Amino acid sequence: MQKAGLVELQAVLAVATHQSFRRAAVAMGMSPSALSHAVAMLEQRMGVRLFNRTTRSVSLSEAGEQFVARVRPALSEIAAAMEGANAFRDTPTGTLRINTSEGAAMMLLEPVFFDYLRRYPDMRLDLITEGRYVDIVAEGFDAGIRDTDNVPQDMVAVRCTGDIRFLVVGAPSYFEGREKPLVPEDLLRHTCIRSRLPSGSWYRWEFGKRGEERRIDVDGPLGLDSHRIMIAAALDGLGLIWTSESSVAPYIADGRLVPVLEDWCPYFNGLSVYYPAHRHMSAGLRAFIDLVRERTS
Repeated sequence: MQKAGLVELQAVLAVATHQSFRRAAVAMGMSPSALSHAVAMLEQRMGVRLFNRTTRSVSLSEAGEQFVARVRPALSEIAAAMEGANAFRDTPTGTLRINTSEGAAMMLLEPVFFDYLRRYPDMRLDLITEGRYVDIVAEGFDAGIRDTDNVPQDMVAVRCTGDIRFLVVGAPSYFEGREKPLVPEDLLRHTCIRSRLPSGSWYRWEFGKRGEERRIDVDGPLGLDSHRIMIAAALDGLGLIWTSESSVAPYIADGRLVPVLEDWCPYFNGLSVYYPAHRHMSAGLRAFIDLVRERTS
């Protein structure tokens, strides 16, 4: 039998991990057709079906389970050996895959992500932004960046921002002919641009003042799950939004957005980058963590 290539073995592990050819292809940076072909060629040469495929699901066959159980540790050793050799380079090389939210990515683009690529030109940064929280290990990410309070307890977390304040803002045109809200409950009489959570429910805006907390279920004709589109809608005068101060600071400075309820707008714990404690840390991830610590020191 012709020997299996490393890419084919990695493809089998990716499909086994993600239980999806499409998600596995994204994780490996391949097209779904190329990945499917690699798996099929390996199955053909081995004369064994490694996966049970239907139109809706992919699962390991009995032979596939035994094969993956033996191959996974071997490939981990190969990856560790390659990474160990990489440590002798002057600069790290490879691909760093990070899962985060759109808002967090925008907040860290210039001070962290762009600087990282400038410092380490041999690195590739694969940044996936989505609202849902994912298992970064199961989905093939090196690290995640989320609200510090929502980092899984079994992960190592490193703060990458200070505390973050959220504000309610609207365009001057929106406030024409309207009284500005003075307490959170006044928002119930205003048009608000709602933010949809990954679960499908609407986010309730959070406020606090001298130990008193309020959560307001705002209403309005427009609901979004994109941070940038919410800001664009607010700039157009369509309604009020609840967003991080840093994301709208330039628009507040030039008068295109006006903050309200500032005395009710609290600070929250900032963002943290997190990664699994038990996994060998690649040189690329170590360089990223070092940069984060430098920025927050």
